[in-house]
Amino acid sequence: MQRARIPRRLPLLAAGALVLGGLAPAAALLPDGTASAAPSATPSAGASLNAGDVTANLWEWNWPSVAAACTDHLGPAGYAAVQVAPPAESVSLASTGEGAHPWWEVYQPVSYDLTSRLGTRAQFAAMVTACHNAGVRVYVDAVINHMAGHNNTVNTTYGGSTFDPKGFSYPAVPYGYDDFHHANDGYCNDDDAGIDDWNDKSEVQNCELVSLSDLKTQSSYVRGKIAGYLNDLIGLGVDGFRVDAAKHIDQDDFAAIMNALDDTTAEGRRPYIAQEVFPGASNPELKAAAFTRNGDVLGFAYAMGLKAQFQNGTLANLSGIPSWSLDADGSQTYAMVTNHDTERDGSTLSYKNGSDYTLANYFMLAYPYGKPAVYDGFTWSSKGQSPPADSRGFVTGTDCSAGWQCSTRSTGMKGMVGWRNATASAPAVSNFTATADDVIGFSRGSRGWIGLNDSPGPSTATYRTGLADGVYCDVITGGTGSGGCAGTAVTVSGGTATVTIPAGGAVAVHADARSGT
Repeated sequence: MQRARIPRRLPLLAAGALVLGGLAPAAALLPDGTASAAPSATPSAGASLNAGDVTANLWEWNWPSVAAACTDHLGPAGYAAVQVAPPAESVSLASTGEGAHPWWEVYQPVSYDLTSRLGTRAQFAAMVTACHNAGVRVYVDAVINHMAGHNNTVNTTYGGSTFDPKGFSYPAVPYGYDDFHHANDGYCNDDDAGIDDWNDKSEVQNCELVSLSDLKTQSSYVRGKIAGYLNDLIGLGVDGFRVDAAKHIDQDDFAAIMNALDDTTAEGRRPYIAQEVFPGASNPELKAAAFTRNGDVLGFAYAMGLKAQFQNGTLANLSGIPSWSLDADGSQTYAMVTNHDTERDGSTLSYKNGSDYTLANYFMLAYPYGKPAVYDGFTWSSKGQSPPADSRGFVTGTDCSAGWQCSTRSTGMKGMVGWRNATASAPAVSNFTATADDVIGFSRGSRGWIGLNDSPGPSTATYRTGLADGVYCDVITGGTGSGGCAGTAVTVSGGTATVTIPAGGAVAVHADARSGT
């Protein structure tokens, strides 16, 4: 039986004050870090966007903080995209059993307006423009399977819209009772309207996920409203979507919604789609591979496999990845080490795992499987904990020294994004060598070499690198510098290099980062 996930738990306690305000409008950030006079909603059509396939998942960062990250870090480092949290207006819960304003509020939309705890519509548009100007695409976490739960006991929201949870009424869309699935309605053949059998396709896709009001996606009206929301985002410049709870939407209904979407404004192509299909079902119709006709799928099995080897196996076992039972072919997988759900349920690594987590991210960026997403959320001690926010629940600016994870901007992570981009033309792994169970090295053709050490002590060994002879600059410690290497230098002679890899660390070199270049 598939796990019921942590997010969006609904036992709610006292009502709070109606939230009408929002964050003050912020100026759009320009590539030089200065601010324009006012936020612009004009999509930056024709912007030159970065090549590559690496996404920075800045989960629940507010819009001005995402814009600043694109301008100052992600764009210059070569990230191809940034994934942002759901932007739609959501329920606002001043008091719950998990504290005030839990993170899962944003997964309970009440309308498709773009006033949320993460910012205003103007701030969102300015963020997209800033990211495009920095070369970074924007992918939105889209909640389209459901609206806010019908068992909410309050109806406060971040934009001031009203809704009647028990009456299944969301007038700002508008949705009413008949736009949702209900018990024994011919679609959800279950007495309590909830999912009880996680292997029953009809139940999983037509009944309620933890009491969330389940949209009747068989309805052309509902599909039109969902497509209208997504097209509004595309009109603001959004380049793709991470589709929340895609497993719970009938594939034909989802295909009809996707067919109604516009091309992106920046590149004139179909929006990128990554579907959340959580593993656990034995029914082949509910496995991730059954959903790939509508887009990529999230790489849960890959992330879980990485945790197994970094925590309980050996790095030497990573040579066997081609034989793993994975969600889908790498060409259709949005790969990850963790995300907001799995870091909380412990099924994958997280920032709490220290060097294992960092090394797993380096490995994901080096290994040619999937389209990698590097995750940065916020630090937490309880599973439902709010991101750093003001008293009304509006998320405050990202402070990397106080409450936020910021690994996407570390020297090593940015260096590995460049490493992946530099080795993209060499898709295969070669020279895979394990000098100890937890010390490995491998190359990507003649374009790059990486060594990882997950042992408690430094390791020195000689490796075949695939690289031409010369002096290369380790991108983990700084890459190239003025007239030499900013960090560690690695000398290749006769195609080999003797390298000392620090305990819990890595060394990575590539053909475009040579001393003196």
